[in-house]
Amino acid sequence: MIPGSPASIRHRPSIRVAYLTVGILITITSGLANALVSANLPQIQGALGLTPVRGAWLPAAYVMVNLSANLILFKARQQFGIRRFAEVALAAYLAITALHLFVDDYPTALLVRGASGFVGAPLSSLGFYYVMQGFPKHLMGKAIVVGFGLTQLALPLAWLLSPALLDLGDWHTLYTFEFALALCTLAAVISLKLPPGIRIKVFERTDFLTFLLLAPAFALIAGVLAQGQLQWWSEQPWMAWALLASLALLLLAFLVEHHRANPLIQTRWIGTGEVIRFVIAALAFRLILSEQSYAAAGLLRTLGMGPDQFRLFYLVVIAGVLSGIAIGAATFGPKTMMPMAIAAVILVLIASLLDSDATNDTRPNNMMASQAMIAMAGALVMAPLILHGVMGALKKGADHIVTFVILFTMTQSAGALLGPAIYGTFQQYRQHEYSGQITSHVDPTNPVVAQRLAIQRSIYAARVTDPVIGGAGGTALLQQAATREASIRAYNDVFRLNAIIAFTFLLWCLWRVAVQLRAARQAPPPPAAA
Repeated sequence: MIPGSPASIRHRPSIRVAYLTVGILITITSGLANALVSANLPQIQGALGLTPVRGAWLPAAYVMVNLSANLILFKARQQFGIRRFAEVALAAYLAITALHLFVDDYPTALLVRGASGFVGAPLSSLGFYYVMQGFPKHLMGKAIVVGFGLTQLALPLAWLLSPALLDLGDWHTLYTFEFALALCTLAAVISLKLPPGIRIKVFERTDFLTFLLLAPAFALIAGVLAQGQLQWWSEQPWMAWALLASLALLLLAFLVEHHRANPLIQTRWIGTGEVIRFVIAALAFRLILSEQSYAAAGLLRTLGMGPDQFRLFYLVVIAGVLSGIAIGAATFGPKTMMPMAIAAVILVLIASLLDSDATNDTRPNNMMASQAMIAMAGALVMAPLILHGVMGALKKGADHIVTFVILFTMTQSAGALLGPAIYGTFQQYRQHEYSGQITSHVDPTNPVVAQRLAIQRSIYAARVTDPVIGGAGGTALLQQAATREASIRAYNDVFRLNAIIAFTFLLWCLWRVAVQLRAARQAPPPPAAA
């Protein structure tokens, strides 16, 4: 139906299995590279000698380039074909990754992450098309659920594989694995080609002007979201200037596109209620799903959990994703899209409430059920959300698909930074409040506090003979315990905030269902056939 997409033809069962296998490989490759860096960022920072501020630019570089790549992806695949675009991107990415294996410095690491963001754009679409070829035509709805559900496996797989990879060496092993995975993907794409589709000439000179305006605007926004929590929003003037510059660039791009005969972005459609509702839904889903990647992982790290303790935890998360894919594929249909979305919100709401009473004794096994529910919700919601947006765009015309792709990519990629930025800021604010409350009640003359200080000092008694130094060390341990307790309480508040957002979003979804049912009842009946 759409130029640039591969043809849908019949295949032998063995060929379908091959397409599905390659599709799974490509989908995992498209997200695993960035997930490995996010899961092992402290180790990479330590190996390269980076501060947290400099280290945060590594995952941010992926998003900054990924957003820009998606601006040209749709038209590039229409004019050149998605397979050719992906092969060129993979080849460039392999060359840069190989360079980083020999030149292990910070600028090269940033270059690799940017290249990973560029190649991730075509690979995510390419993996989806390969998965589609693995299903017969009458099961396309189920193929959509499987294709988009598989994208949720990247982060839990990264956590699951990281301990074994790091045991084989330092961060070089992660990049070697990343390089080998991309090499296997390139070989698979070349060996098993997608059926050819229709290609048309679509690029115009003004498209590149729009790209030159939007790419830096998106990059500036991503940079602010990545650094806001670390450098703090109100203490760095460059953030305000970056947001002002991005706003000016967005306005210029809007003016250019608004007066074009064949715009890249349909500015008149963006302002409609349909698109605004889609953006709200996509951002809300991305935000509440951040409970797993930021809040749950952050809490367990605060409690001293390392990669080895996460193995069974993320096996359960993977099981949740696969369960969500299976349930979504079995129940997917035009009438079940909204119920699937509502069910996903309810699962996140319940999971957030279950996690909101964490203590010092909380361990990964205490959060397995809740995180499996969130993983299931993520797998359930992606296909209905995307299909609803695509159907709305196609009703307006195939030229609206580019706008939809850009909007969806922005909500998901930028939302991946927006969730940690919002929740991280809230967590730090609440932690400082709790820390002040706890510290104000620590009175050394209180018998309970004095006993606790004596216990802490006894830890140093066998190694430190100076009682003053030993007492200072015991006091420092007590302060660490107080800080940890404040952090746990703050994370509980994050879980509660996520539950409030999920509940509000659930009410909005139910209200939208009521509006649609009312409109359907009031619609005039179709004219009778002659």
